[in-house]
Amino acid sequence: MPTYAVRYSYSAPAELLAEVRPMHREWLAERLSDGTLLASGPMVDSASALLIWRFESLKGLAELLDQDPIDIAGCIGERVIEEWNPLFGPWS
Repeated sequence: MPTYAVRYSYSAPAELLAEVRPMHREWLAERLSDGTLLASGPMVDSASALLIWRFESLKGLAELLDQDPIDIAGCIGERVIEEWNPLFGPWS
């Protein structure tokens, strides 16, 4: 099954992000439990996050990401999904 790297660039004010973040993290925890999300977390020096997914198709993943509460709330200014080929490490 393909692996994807997703980058969220946030465009919302910090207050809105703080309000939506608990629902977003709960949604991510469910995806981690079902095995589709491999890792996620905020970037240290920018208003963005990196998420690593294992999913059957880019289109299917995009449709799933549309259901993320942080996207529904309008907090994401840009979302980039790229298929990733992990040659080394736990997901290779």
